[in-house]
Amino acid sequence: MKYLIVGLGNTGEEYKDTRHNIGFKVLDAMAQASDVSFVDKRYGAICEVKYRNRIFLLLKPSTFMNLSGHAVNYWMKKEKIQSGNILVIVDDIALPLGSIRLRSKGSDGGHNGLAHISTILATNEYARIRIGIGNSFRKGKQVNYVLGKWNPDEERFINDRITLVIEMIKSFGTAGVELTMTTYNKPGKIPQSGKTES
Repeated sequence: MKYLIVGLGNTGEEYKDTRHNIGFKVLDAMAQASDVSFVDKRYGAICEVKYRNRIFLLLKPSTFMNLSGHAVNYWMKKEKIQSGNILVIVDDIALPLGSIRLRSKGSDGGHNGLAHISTILATNEYARIRIGIGNSFRKGKQVNYVLGKWNPDEERFINDRITLVIEMIKSFGTAGVELTMTTYNKPGKIPQSGKTES
């Protein structure tokens, strides 16, 4: 059984470790934990993680966030993966920092990456994990916040949450989306030391 796990983000050194690139951060951690490396291929960086007779094809699109659907569509067709075996990992400013929500389908919630994927695939019936990045920014500063880098408190906290997200990805492939939602959809906690920088 094969699964396409898509972490959304923007390529380029200026976007590395930004809040918007949490999808890349999760897949990098999963690949490192499995001792595999990404290879640059068409529409993105790819690697395979094998777990309990499942193959997880990890994809970091190189199309930039707003055109993510092209990469998902290409690799979905190339690897003959059904939409029910696709899981997309994204950031979400509507969720508190570190909160994690898995859904089997749904709207894009204003996320440009999800919007493009849904448009290109002509469906929103694919699973997605939303990771809360909080919304501690002043009015008019949303773009700066989303494309800003984690402060040290956030970084430590998010790294702990990423371990949980990797467990969820594996559970998605082995136990299914419904059981994984029941098990893992739990509220996050705010870091103890200080507020998010704006």
